[in-house]
Amino acid sequence: MVQPGDLSQVKRASSALKDVDTAGWTLRFDLLSDPNRLEILLCLHRAPGICVGDLAAALGRSENAVSQALRVLRQQGWVSSTRVGRTVSYRLEDQTVHDLLHWIGARHG
Repeated sequence: MVQPGDLSQVKRASSALKDVDTAGWTLRFDLLSDPNRLEILLCLHRAPGICVGDLAAALGRSENAVSQALRVLRQQGWVSSTRVGRTVSYRLEDQTVHDLLHWIGARHG
């Protein structure tokens, strides 16, 4: 193990690890690193309450592929679904993800 040159700097640096949920942020960035999921989140941000078929059409993807990605996002609590009859609509629920989308340049309609 390396001997520290400045123990106060070592303590200050290591205290930063206690301030942030690194496992939680790693999961967030992992989910956001997939272009398909990120594009779905951007669409949900702009068009809350969109159904899978319309979302798939907007993205140029199959409903099955979009549904699978939505399932992952729903499991993490980022997205919620509402069923009305046979139609299921989706919306972005996670405020931190919402804020991150704004930070990268996403705007509302």
